[in-house]
Amino acid sequence: MFVTSKAALRLLAASALSSTLLVSPALADPQAAAAAASAEPAQTADQLGDIVVTAEKRPQNAQKTPISISVMSGDDLANRHVVSLVDLGDGAIPSLKVAPFYSRNSALIVNIRGVGVLGDSNQPARDQGVGVYVDGVYLGRAQGLGTALFDIDNVEVLKGPQGTLFGRNTEGGALNIVTKRPSGHFHLNTIAGVNNYGGAKGEVHLDLPAVADLSVKIDAVVAHRGPLVRNPLDGADGFNAYDKRGLRYELLWKPAAGFSADYAFDTSYDASTPLYLQLLAPGSYTQAPIGVVQGRRARNAAVGVPQQPSIGKVRGNQLTLAYEPAASLTVKSISAYRTMTQTQYDNGSASTTLSAKDGVFTTKDARGNTIPWVFARYSLADFRQNQFSQEVQLIGDLPDIKFVAGALYYQEHVEDNARAFYTDQCSNARCTGYVILPPNFRTDVINYAALPLDYTAQRIDRASYVTTRSIGAFGQATWSPTALDDRVHVTGGLRWTRDSKLGTLLTVNGKLPVDRAGVSRQLPLDAHWSRIDPMVNVAVDATRDVHVYGKWSTGYKSGGANSRSQEYDAFNPETVSVFEIGAKTEFLDHRARFNLAAYAGTYKDIQVDFQRPYIDGKNGATTRTTIATLNAPGTGGIHGLEAELTVLPARGLTLHGSYAHTYVHIPAAVNPYPNAKGDVSALAVPIYQPYTPSDSASVAVDYETPVPGATLRAHLDGNYDSGFFSDSKDPVYVGPGAAANVYQPKGDSAVLVNGTLGLADIAMGQGDARLAVSLWARNLLNEQHVFYKSLAVTTGLSGFYNEPRTLGVQAQVTF
Repeated sequence: MFVTSKAALRLLAASALSSTLLVSPALADPQAAAAAASAEPAQTADQLGDIVVTAEKRPQNAQKTPISISVMSGDDLANRHVVSLVDLGDGAIPSLKVAPFYSRNSALIVNIRGVGVLGDSNQPARDQGVGVYVDGVYLGRAQGLGTALFDIDNVEVLKGPQGTLFGRNTEGGALNIVTKRPSGHFHLNTIAGVNNYGGAKGEVHLDLPAVADLSVKIDAVVAHRGPLVRNPLDGADGFNAYDKRGLRYELLWKPAAGFSADYAFDTSYDASTPLYLQLLAPGSYTQAPIGVVQGRRARNAAVGVPQQPSIGKVRGNQLTLAYEPAASLTVKSISAYRTMTQTQYDNGSASTTLSAKDGVFTTKDARGNTIPWVFARYSLADFRQNQFSQEVQLIGDLPDIKFVAGALYYQEHVEDNARAFYTDQCSNARCTGYVILPPNFRTDVINYAALPLDYTAQRIDRASYVTTRSIGAFGQATWSPTALDDRVHVTGGLRWTRDSKLGTLLTVNGKLPVDRAGVSRQLPLDAHWSRIDPMVNVAVDATRDVHVYGKWSTGYKSGGANSRSQEYDAFNPETVSVFEIGAKTEFLDHRARFNLAAYAGTYKDIQVDFQRPYIDGKNGATTRTTIATLNAPGTGGIHGLEAELTVLPARGLTLHGSYAHTYVHIPAAVNPYPNAKGDVSALAVPIYQPYTPSDSASVAVDYETPVPGATLRAHLDGNYDSGFFSDSKDPVYVGPGAAANVYQPKGDSAVLVNGTLGLADIAMGQGDARLAVSLWARNLLNEQHVFYKSLAVTTGLSGFYNEPRTLGVQAQVTF
C-alpha cells in the first residue's frame, strides 16, 4: 500500500540497487517461447534470437507471422529509460506516434501509420483508432494511458487494420503490451535511481516459488520528476512534472495438466502537470509587456498561474482461464473489469493570450464595468470510466489448418464534465504587471462576490455521459497444404461487430443544449452500427529464412458524438481498407534480419471537426463556439513503406535500424457552418492528418563484453522525425492559393539521442545475487525543437518544446 510517493521511494530504495542493460530477445511468455522455438534449429550466442509474439492470438515466431509488426522487449524499454507510454513519443518505433493530448500528459494520442486520431478523442462518446491492450484486455480510454509501466515482457506494435482479430478501434493498428507472468521460481529484481529535475525511480519485482500449484508475482513501481518549467507563482505546481506509482499482483494456478487460472490485479496513481505553451512569435494584436516571446526552451514561465496536478487513478481485475481438452485445442476465457478516474487541470497557456487589438488591456465584467484584462484560462475537467469485457477464444490445429475463433462482449460507462475560468488579471490597462484573482472571481454572473472561495463553485461548462456496448464474433483459419511442403499459407478471417452508444449531453457552454426547434433541453444519443471486417493473407516460405506475404484487411473507428457540439448529432464509423505486401528475411547464418513492408489503401467516412457559433434559443448566434463532428464525403487514402534491419556483426554487438515513410490523404471537406470565423460558404477546406510525420527513422547500437568481475553494457539510439501538424485545418482558408490564407504550421523536424552505459553481473558474495549499475540519458545532446505548433492570426504562434536532457544513475540487484 502506498501512502506517499516519497515514502514509497524510500522503501524501495532501501532494498534496491540498480539497472542492467540486457540485449536478449523479446518473449511473450517463457513457456510459450520455448514451445514455439522447439522446432527451430538451435541458436548460438553469435546469432539473433527468435522473437515470439501473440499477434494472432497464439505464440508465434515474429519472422513467420505475416504482418508488419515491431517489438520492443522489456530490456529495450529499460535501455531507453521508458517510464510510461508517453516516452515512446521520441520515435523508437517509426510507424508509431505517441503524444500528449494537447498539453495533458494525463491523456495520450496514439497513431500508427498516421491513422488513429484526427479530432478530439478526449471525450466520453469518441474513440481512438489504435487499440491499446494489456495482456489481451482492451483499454477503452485515452485517459489512464500515462501510468507507469509494470514488469513488461514486450510491447508489440501491430501495424495496419486489425479489425478481424482485434475488432473495433483498430483501423490504424494495435499496441499490445505483454507483462511477465509468474514463473513459479523465486526471483527478486529491485531497482533504484535518481536523476536531475528532482527525479527518482524505484521498482520491486518479486517472483515467489510455487506452493500447491499456485505461483505468485508482485510488482511495485514508483517514479517522480519535478517540473521542467518553473511556475513563478509561489505555492503553485510547475509544468511537466509527474508522480507515478503502482502495484500489481498476479496469481497463476495450475492444478492439473492442461488447465490454468491466472488472476491479476493492478492499481495505479498518476499525478502530472501540463506542458507549458510558449509564445514563439506575436500576432497582429499588440503584445502585453508581460507576455514575452520565448524563442528558446523556457526554464521559467513568463507569468505565474494557479496550477495543481491532474490526478489519475486506475484499477483493474483480470481473470484468464485456459483449458486444453486435447493437445491440439485450447479454450481460453479472458474476463476483465477496470475503473478509472481522471482529473485534468490545465493552466499552461497563460502567456500566449496576453495580446489586445488596440493595446489597451481592459474588459467588461458582467455588470458592464470596465476592469483590467483577465487572462490565464484554467481548464478543469473530471472524467470517470468503468469497463467490463469478456472474450472467449478457441485456438486449435487440424491437419493442414490452424484456426482461432471467438466472441467478445464489451461495455463501458463514461462521464465527464469541464469548467474553465480566468485566474490572472492585468494590474493596469497597459498590462505591465499582473495579480492573481480570488478563486471566486467570475465574469459571467452578477453576484460573483457572494460565491464560496472554492474553484468548485465555478459553473460547469460542458457535461455528458454515455454507455457503450459492443458484441462481436470472429474466426480466422490458415491453410498450409502438405502437398506444397507446408510452404504456402493461405489465411482468411472475418469478424462481425455491433456497437451501440446510449448517452446524454447535459450541458454545453454552461447552459442546456438547444435543439433544432430552439428548445433548451438535455439531448439524447441513441445510435448503433454493425460492421463486418474481412482479412485475406497469402504467405510463402520461399526458403527457411525468407518469408513473403500479401495481405488485405479492414478496420474501423467507432461512431459516436461530440460532447462539445450543440445538437449532439451522432456520426458514423470511419473505415480503412489496406493492401500490404511484405518480406521477412534472415541471412548471414542468422546474424542479420531485414524486414520490409509496403502498403496502400483507402480511408473513408473520416470524422472531421468544424467549429460553429453557438446558437442561443432566445438570443440567436453568440460569440461562443461549439464543435461539430461529421463524416467527410469522398475517399481518402494512405500509403507507406516500412523497413527494419538488425545485424549482429560480432559477438556482443547488435545494430538496429528502422524507417517509415507515411502518407495520408484526406479529401477536402465543406464546412456546413460557413458563418464560422474564417470560413466561406460552400468552400472545400483542406484537411491535414495531425501527429503524422511523413518520414521517421530510428537507429540503435547495443554492445556488451566481459570485463574483470562484471559485464560492460552500452546502448545508444538516435530517433528522427520530419515534424507533423498538430491541427487538421488552416487557421484561415478563403480559397486555393489566396493571399489571405493563413496556413497551418508544421512542427520542427528533430533528432533525439538516448544512451545508457553500465556494469552488470557484479557478484555480491551472497549466492547468485548480482549487482548492476548504470548511467543513462534521454535527449543526450539536449536538442531543442517545437514539436507542436499552433497559429492564430491575432495572438500569434505558440508551441510546446520537447523535453530537455535528462540524466540519471540507477542500481539494480537481482536474486
